Amino acid sequence: MNVMNSKVTSYQDEAVCTLQIYPRFAIKPGQGCILRVPKEATATTVIKTAVATLGMDTSKPYILVEVQEYGGEEWVLQASDQPVQRVLLWPRKAQDKHPQSDGYFFALQEGSYDGSIQYDVMTSVRQEKVAQGLANRGFVTQQPQEYDDLCNLPELTEESILGTLRHRFHKQKIYTFASNILIAVNPFKFLPIYNPRYVKMYENHTLGKLEPHVFAIADAAFHTMLNKQVNQCIVISGESGSGKTQSTNFLIHCLTALSQKGYTSGVERTILGAGPVLEAFGNAKTAYNNNSSRFGKFIQVNYLESGVVRGAVVEKYLLEKCRLVSRGKTERNYHVFYYLLIGASEEEKDEFKLLRPEEYHYLKEDQAEMKHEFRRLHQAMEMVGFLPPTKKQIFSVLSAILYLGNVTYEPKVVAEGLKVGPDRVLSAISDLLKVKVELLVEALTTRKAMTANDTLILPYSLSEAITARDSMAKSLYSALFDWIVLRINHALLNKIDLEESVPCLSIGVLDIFGFEDFKTNSFEQFCINYANEQLQYYCNQCIFKLEQEEYMAEGIIWHNIDYPDNIGCISLFSKKPTGLFYLLDEESNFPQATDSTLLEKFKQQHQNNPFFVQTPVRVPAFVIRHFAGKVKYQIKDFREKNTDHMRPDIVALLRSSECSYLRQLIGANPVAVFRWGILRATIRTLAVFNEAGRSWAEKHPGNIYAILFISFLNISDLGLGSIRELHAKVLQSLKQFGGEVPQKLRLSTISIVLNVILLFSVQNLIDSHSLKFIMGLTQHNRATRSLLRLHTKKKPPSISTQFQASLSKLLETLRKAEPFFVRCIRSNGDKREMHFDDALVLQQLRYTSMLQTVRIRMSGYGAKFTFKEFTDQFRVLLPKEISTPQQDITNLLTKMGLPSSSFQIGRTKVFLKESERQILQEALHKEVMRSIIILQRWFRACLMRKQYLREREGIITIQVLFRSWRYLRQTYRSRAAIVIQTAWRRSKERAEYLKKRENLKAQIGSHSYSPRVKNSATFPGPRRNPTIKISRATRVQEKWNASLDREITDSNELHHLDEFLGNQMNDLSTRSKVLSETEKIFFLATTQFRDTIKSMYSISNPNIGYKDLMSGYQKRVASLAGLKKASEVPLVVNLFQSVLDGFIRGELKRLETEPCKVKERNRRKSKRDKCPDGPLGHLFSTYQVTIMQSCDQCSSYIWGMEKAFMCSSCKMVCHKKCLSKITVNCTGHCDRKKEGEQTLHFGVPLCALVRTADSVPFVMEKMLVHVEMNGLYTEGIYRKSGSACRAKELHHILEKDPQAVSLDNYPIHTITGLVKLWLRELPDPLMTYSLYNDFLYAADLPEASERLRAIYRKLDELPPSNFSTLERLIFHLVKVAKEEAHNRMSANALAILFAPCILRCPDSSDPLLSMKDINKTTLCVEILINEQTRCYNQKMEEIQQLENAEAMAINQLKLRRQRAQNKFVLMLRIISMYLYCTVQNLFRLWFRNELAFRLPEFEQDSSDAENMDSESLVSSESLLEDHFVSLNSEGQY
Repeated sequence: MNVMNSKVTSYQDEAVCTLQIYPRFAIKPGQGCILRVPKEATATTVIKTAVATLGMDTSKPYILVEVQEYGGEEWVLQASDQPVQRVLLWPRKAQDKHPQSDGYFFALQEGSYDGSIQYDVMTSVRQEKVAQGLANRGFVTQQPQEYDDLCNLPELTEESILGTLRHRFHKQKIYTFASNILIAVNPFKFLPIYNPRYVKMYENHTLGKLEPHVFAIADAAFHTMLNKQVNQCIVISGESGSGKTQSTNFLIHCLTALSQKGYTSGVERTILGAGPVLEAFGNAKTAYNNNSSRFGKFIQVNYLESGVVRGAVVEKYLLEKCRLVSRGKTERNYHVFYYLLIGASEEEKDEFKLLRPEEYHYLKEDQAEMKHEFRRLHQAMEMVGFLPPTKKQIFSVLSAILYLGNVTYEPKVVAEGLKVGPDRVLSAISDLLKVKVELLVEALTTRKAMTANDTLILPYSLSEAITARDSMAKSLYSALFDWIVLRINHALLNKIDLEESVPCLSIGVLDIFGFEDFKTNSFEQFCINYANEQLQYYCNQCIFKLEQEEYMAEGIIWHNIDYPDNIGCISLFSKKPTGLFYLLDEESNFPQATDSTLLEKFKQQHQNNPFFVQTPVRVPAFVIRHFAGKVKYQIKDFREKNTDHMRPDIVALLRSSECSYLRQLIGANPVAVFRWGILRATIRTLAVFNEAGRSWAEKHPGNIYAILFISFLNISDLGLGSIRELHAKVLQSLKQFGGEVPQKLRLSTISIVLNVILLFSVQNLIDSHSLKFIMGLTQHNRATRSLLRLHTKKKPPSISTQFQASLSKLLETLRKAEPFFVRCIRSNGDKREMHFDDALVLQQLRYTSMLQTVRIRMSGYGAKFTFKEFTDQFRVLLPKEISTPQQDITNLLTKMGLPSSSFQIGRTKVFLKESERQILQEALHKEVMRSIIILQRWFRACLMRKQYLREREGIITIQVLFRSWRYLRQTYRSRAAIVIQTAWRRSKERAEYLKKRENLKAQIGSHSYSPRVKNSATFPGPRRNPTIKISRATRVQEKWNASLDREITDSNELHHLDEFLGNQMNDLSTRSKVLSETEKIFFLATTQFRDTIKSMYSISNPNIGYKDLMSGYQKRVASLAGLKKASEVPLVVNLFQSVLDGFIRGELKRLETEPCKVKERNRRKSKRDKCPDGPLGHLFSTYQVTIMQSCDQCSSYIWGMEKAFMCSSCKMVCHKKCLSKITVNCTGHCDRKKEGEQTLHFGVPLCALVRTADSVPFVMEKMLVHVEMNGLYTEGIYRKSGSACRAKELHHILEKDPQAVSLDNYPIHTITGLVKLWLRELPDPLMTYSLYNDFLYAADLPEASERLRAIYRKLDELPPSNFSTLERLIFHLVKVAKEEAHNRMSANALAILFAPCILRCPDSSDPLLSMKDINKTTLCVEILINEQTRCYNQKMEEIQQLENAEAMAINQLKLRRQRAQNKFVLMLRIISMYLYCTVQNLFRLWFRNELAFRLPEFEQDSSDAENMDSESLVSSESLLEDHFVSLNSEGQY
């Protein structure tokens, strides 16, 4: 798109000024208009004047844009803005008349009706020269050089770090590296850099090789875990509003995408669905963040050793319960309440008794538009596994919590106490919670006090009642949140996690609340900031202390770097016995203590502590000096919030609820609650069943079914084992009364009850074992559940104690893993989009010690190896014999030219900088590739050497034989010449002798000799005419050759040929009971030939010559006859050729009668099979979006839980409506060739070789058909290689004109070699690169059935052209494997040969790692061949049974006709016609039922499921009818 510039020329005149406007949609460059407007003219006036002057459409909306610095800054003028006043603010040079290229101008462009604006940045701004020219001319300040890694800064200061972050932020580059630490500046705006294409871009790349991104950290953690087999963790830190939650979502999304899990149980889908659910129930809008996490969470994603996700665990910390009942003016309650009230349907509003948001006391803030969020929440909950009844129960509890806020209190007029109301609110709460109104009122207005001898009921005061009401709401919501986390953990649980022997790898992502400093800070901020102190201490330990201690221990040269240590502040909180937490617990246990006494105790104990700042006496607050600054905490409600337990009266009320779900929420032990639920459901089921059975048995006393219920009346006294015995006895008694037990009784109500009883043992449901496991993993469940143990004398732990325990467990988990750090920075305090506040950012950089962090990363060594690890990883680069590792490693690093300051050798470790480690890694990769190439050369040389020796030996043998033959031929010719000469001389002498004797007889006049003697002597033997038989045989041979020149181009002709040969074989078997040797060979060879014909049914457009069929039949006969019966081969071949000639003549006559029908059917079929081409080579498929992304075509948002289209090759994402607008070619597939260009067949994507979705490339089909016709009996057909010269020649001809080439002129091994070459040269293999890891995982599954289903599910995801070609190839390999006895090619041998051709690893993969996957790829291909072989054999057996049944029916009809007497000829003819129709229909019905009963169903996973299609069935039925008709005509006499 051409962007039109505009410029303004301003003349300082008293009345008017001149403006020059350039529309951005102008057709000609430089086209614009000059306007003279008054100084007070507004933007609206200028726009109207410019539109009228330029003659543009006045119905469209327009806007006026002020452009500065060539588009570096653009400001849209409002309607009341004055353009002339804006000009006066420009530089002096820009105000005068200036050329167009100076960069200050006004632009007129179209606006959208929805108010959005399409900004158009000039291309020249992106060029460094233009920007530098602007800076030199004084228009803009000098821009700093861009660095994506702060460790590369030439001068390290706070100003340089801040300037780099600012410069990148304004260019919408929010991520920056500090070595392996990622700094993320929150833009408060969604950027389109999180689509799947970016996940693929950063996959398997070294950290720092590409632009900084959060996906780079995820990829680095994932591959570090796989390479080192060590757990990893990603710590995300930053203050509130810095974007931690969003970064966590992106990390989880990338980690699940990298796992390449494939089809299995959908754990990744569950993990991605858990995020929106937790955000809805645990996030809320605050003053600093619209989506602030009001709880901390640690998501641990578990992996198998192969890198496949196997499960996850979510642990939550300190939910902010007080937000439910009170919050700041600009803040809101939790998101889920607004989602429910705004997005619920009318039916749901009536069911949950929902009101408008402003009618709730807990929700009196303004709400945003959230109609779609409720639908997305529904989808996310379904992904996690929440059933619709469970979701309704959750929403009912939420509605009850909102109604609790509307409960009001009034003093009673007569008696003591409070009156609670209104009645409609109490009734709604009672209906939603399934509790009695009287008990609810009692719990909200009174409390019970236990004395030594009695229980006192005391009324609440007004303040106490309000506190009790809010306490009930908070406790109920907290219990609901804990239960949701528990169910999410169960959904994420994998059965492998329950087995301790299975090795575990994990990546943990910590998203904990950020540092908070509000106007009013309370107990929640107190705990949150303590957690941030602990997290900051952990980061300092990992980055500074442990690093420098390791340098000192290894004895390398190092100068310590000072860093701020916050251990003193942590001690202020948690040191025994005077820590703030311990003092808080002491005061919470004293009945007479107050918040004021607590504050006095704080001041008294820590008056000399530098981290505790004293406050005036009358101020109910204290100040703590945190690492991020001073924070003032209000002491109000500290004690109450620390002991915020669920009151006993409220627990008793909720336990009296009729809703089992509510009782489950407040249960002290989920395992015990679960067991009681099972027992209660079982007892109720038995009771209901007993009552129903008794009433039914009384109504039907004589019915045999009543015995079942009468026998089951006392089932409650039986155990589960006795139930099964009772079932057996009942069935036995039924047999005595009614004989055979009906199938209906076998599935009687007894079985239904047994299924109900054993329901909870199903694999995917909750069981006690999994619950115990989850409870042991999550610290917060163990702590919070203890709050409900009210029957024990020991007091439950306080909130601060629970929080410290869970935080200690978290830090222990983090210390066991290798950390990656993501520092999130809040760009401004007003939540403005793309606004960079220097003061706020600098403050965050200071308290996170970013300057010291970058300094230690610049001076330190990011890569550390022990000597053994270094020698193991870089063994290829080191000498063969390593005597002294230190010296050899030093020599290697020096030899590679690394500077001495970039590495050091310690006592036990090697220290390298990250850049030098990458250089070393690249050198290792090059050396490995060089070694692989050398090995390949040697291997090829050995193969060629062996081939050369074999050829030389063969040539020598041929020469010896030829010389022997030539010598013997010369010898025999000499002897023959001598014999001929002797015979000729003898005959000559004989003739002269006889001539003389005749002359002598004539002279003496004797006539006693007969002339026949002469004739007999001259021409001995009878006279023959040899030309008759020879000429006749020649004519027959010419006739046969002419008929065999035809080709089969229709699959129906194959059906007809198969049926014709079947009829001939039936006739042969019925005519003679004892078959001769010739007939036996003919019968067996023809049977195998028919199997080959049947296997060709799946070829959509066959091109098979009868000569090829005849040649294959002749080879088959020769193979079956062997050497002993070689004389029978010509007879069998002549017999088959005569049969084939008869079929060809009949087929020609049939085609003459219906040529148009075949053409029309083929035309319709080709039209039906033709599929539309993908847009520009893309292969799109739908998928559900889990995180907000952007459309690559229109750049608009794709919201979470929506459907989008993604290209499986280049990972392009777009809306469905944007498919027709795509103009970018697919980078993963080549475009189809344009018409008129030369067609290539090797090394071209399949999408460019096929015309329809289910067709096979012509070259591939031609070669496979030729191999099937001529090479199935060749030994080592695919193992042996053909001549390289002939292969190159055939390759060239196939590339040029594949239709004209005759494959009969080339050896079979040359053609099979080209088949493998064609597969290897595909840019994307048949089993594509994108599904490579999925096939490996499927082949690695333990169970055979699960492995087979996994492979076939991934086959369904292949592109249509790949699927059809792979299906044809596997079917060909099945035919080759069936002739293993002759060609010595088993399924395993074929899989070994073809796995590297059709299932090869991507080019970007490590060649050493890909060698380990050879066994898996071979197994995957072998499974396909074996499964298709099984399906093929099964179908052949079914077809054989059909033919046998047909032949049986025909023979029976023949026998009946032969036994008929002559006097009933006419009657029998009529009856036979009637019987023919009746028997045919009955036979078809019986045979189909019999076949359905005796034979298994066809496998849908088979690649040849289309063999027995509708056409084949129709042709078989028509053939049967022809036989009946022909037999009927024969019976007429």
